[in-house]
Amino acid sequence: MDVNRRHLIGTAAAGAAGALAMSPDAARAAPPTSALGRDATQYGVRPGSPDDQTKALQRAIDEAARAQIPLALPPGVYRTGMLRLQNGTQLVGVRGATKLVFNGGASMLQGEGAGNIGLTNITLDGGGIPLPKRRGLVHCLGGRDIRIVDCEITGSGGNGIWLEQVSGDVSGNIISRIAVTGITSFDAQGLLVSRNTILGTNDNGIEILRTAIGDDGTLVADNRIEDIKAGPGGSGQYGNAINAFRAGNVIVRGNRIRNCDYSAVRGNSASNIQITGNSVSNVREVALYSEFSFEGAVIANNTVDGAALGVSVCNFNEGGRIAVVQGNIIRNLLPKRPIGTAPDDDAGIGIYVEADTSVTGNVIENAPSFGIIAGWGKYLRDVVISGNVIRNSFVGVGVSVAPGAGTALVNNNMISETPRGAVVGLDHARPITPDLSAEGAQRFAQVVVGTNAVRR
Repeated sequence: MDVNRRHLIGTAAAGAAGALAMSPDAARAAPPTSALGRDATQYGVRPGSPDDQTKALQRAIDEAARAQIPLALPPGVYRTGMLRLQNGTQLVGVRGATKLVFNGGASMLQGEGAGNIGLTNITLDGGGIPLPKRRGLVHCLGGRDIRIVDCEITGSGGNGIWLEQVSGDVSGNIISRIAVTGITSFDAQGLLVSRNTILGTNDNGIEILRTAIGDDGTLVADNRIEDIKAGPGGSGQYGNAINAFRAGNVIVRGNRIRNCDYSAVRGNSASNIQITGNSVSNVREVALYSEFSFEGAVIANNTVDGAALGVSVCNFNEGGRIAVVQGNIIRNLLPKRPIGTAPDDDAGIGIYVEADTSVTGNVIENAPSFGIIAGWGKYLRDVVISGNVIRNSFVGVGVSVAPGAGTALVNNNMISETPRGAVVGLDHARPITPDLSAEGAQRFAQVVVGTNAVRR
């Protein structure tokens, strides 16, 4: 027993000495991707070659997927057309050093019905080559557990990443100079979109979409999204950092959003959406939006600095109802919306709500028109406005008193520097009453004005 033990110790020591004796040049010559999987150069792939590598890369992808092992792409530039990702494809590069350059085709990487795909530490350069409509440089349809992590996607002539009926994880990527939208998901099956940096798109930053209203449940968290243009025009379809359409139970939290032509977060017919803890600056329409046919929205603990309208929860006429708007800081509102919006859309408003909504604990400052508005004509029902701080706004709180409007409670707010009035009755966007918070002011049965601290 002792002899074997001494023998093992001696063998280990000799091995260690041999390793220490290895020359530094030999150590540096070890392929950095050798431990990551099968080396693509074994299949005739030549990094740095000016020739098209599509055929060799496709063979390498197919063989590695068949063997169920990762395919390692050593540092270098690989020129390629469209590559088809098989079930189980795992492509692994060296961050910042492995680069695929697009020669043309419908997409650079495409998976159809293929699951367990992984893309890691690879730069994909689309070269600005136009893609067909509804295509992405990375294009995956009907796959489970798709993971695109720590990659760079740049210069796409269409979308950056396009997913349909996919579950998985899109995280830690840098997506820039995109002709359409950075990340688009249709009918997700369980998707996480997190920690991505999206810089410079022409349509939207992230789109979470469904072909029909239904549960989606995508988590959009901790992304940095900047410089989003409404290139095709329109009245709000484009120019949004994050857009959820028909997608229920989507959570949008902790994102940093700056410089968008339209909204930071737009939920359209998206029930039970949660928009929480986002930092928003310099957007030129409604910063945080829940609109059209939805039931349930939580918009809480966000900061908005610079927008035409801070928060809008609207379209009771379409069934839009039930919301909590709480704990937001909204300031420095703009007096106008972008060209192309509806001509009767107002600006310079902190928070706008219509039905079955609690508005509590918000701080609103520098709103050229209204701090808070409740209702649009007859579209007002069961709104509570309480515990808010409103400073330096033309009107503090505006409440619809049009025929058919429902009940609103305005109580326990701090309202200061509002020259037109602290609480004013509205006919649509037009103030039609004196300050309802003043002693002896006219009363309306549907507007309950409680004890507010008002400094004129």
